[in-house]
Amino acid sequence: MTTTNLLNFDLQGLTAYCESLGEKRFRATQLYRWIHQRGASDFDQMTDLAKSLREKLKGQAQIVGLPVITQHISQDGTIKWLFDVGDGNAVESVFIPEDDRGTLCVSSQAGCAVGCRFCSTGHQGFSRNLTTGEILAQLWFAEHFLRKHLHTEERVITNVVMMGMGEPLQNYSALVPALRTMLDDHAYGLSRRRVTVSTSGVVPMMDRLSQDCAVALAVSLHAPNDPLRENLVPLNKKYPLDELMQACIRYLEFAPRDFITFEYCMLDGVNDQPEHAQQLIELIRKHGKGKPWCKLNLIPFNPFPASGLLRSSNAAVAAFAKVLSDAGIVTTVRKTRGDDIDAACGQLAGDVKDRTRAAERMAKQRTIPLTPIS
Repeated sequence: MTTTNLLNFDLQGLTAYCESLGEKRFRATQLYRWIHQRGASDFDQMTDLAKSLREKLKGQAQIVGLPVITQHISQDGTIKWLFDVGDGNAVESVFIPEDDRGTLCVSSQAGCAVGCRFCSTGHQGFSRNLTTGEILAQLWFAEHFLRKHLHTEERVITNVVMMGMGEPLQNYSALVPALRTMLDDHAYGLSRRRVTVSTSGVVPMMDRLSQDCAVALAVSLHAPNDPLRENLVPLNKKYPLDELMQACIRYLEFAPRDFITFEYCMLDGVNDQPEHAQQLIELIRKHGKGKPWCKLNLIPFNPFPASGLLRSSNAAVAAFAKVLSDAGIVTTVRKTRGDDIDAACGQLAGDVKDRTRAAERMAKQRTIPLTPIS
């Protein structure tokens, strides 16, 4: 008999499941706490549940995480896990410890179909969407592993960023219940400000997210004009910059923060020139109507051979940041973490099957010259 993995449910879904078993609604809350707050996977551990319910659950349900294939710990304390999601596919999650927070980077797909030129995951192609349970299993495992490792009962993961493998908004139906569980006080109790969804710009789903579960938003921008962005982020052909900027402004009405974060991967000679900085300023001012409404996060590129791209020099990054800052745009440079274990931004790849001929598409893209466009 097929059993139901309870990690696939947010509290509303778990309540409906318990009612289908003839149980009262409060049982779902008890069960939810055991699973997510305490990390329990054995129903016999759940001592405040009636024995009859525990026996019923043992016959019909299970709490099953993802098998860990490998674990790597960086010299800076960053931890990367490779999880098996079946059929030869794997996804990666990264924990980044800092003095004032612990951030978990979570994957939403096995591979990615967007195919950004600077992202090694995109070069691996796309296999499938993860289920809600597979998304949550990464947080469930990491949180309770770290508590045991650090000998603490306190929450270790304070921030979650959906910036791992995949485009989260292309797996919307599984993403939203996972986000709701992250936010639920009976589960992980994270604030909306501390959960971030990163997107390459799936405009219709950005609008839906603002209504269904408006967490913090980060947009993979990477270029200040359409021709260059189409080459770096192919999704721009479907949702060009003007549409994307308007969607960002709409999202701000519901966002937990008063700004959108723009991610900008710094590529040597491609998007890091002074004219690109000026174009960014014009783009932001045009849509913000003179008001501060975004933050630029400049990301040092992590080169890999298949990309044909190089990292901008530290001097070029600093000069670019200064132009933006001088124009009144809040600008930060992301500190590279975990690059010695391939856990830094753009390095997550895992082992996924290429069903989108990514290598062929990328090869064609590399034949298109990337010259600065004024």
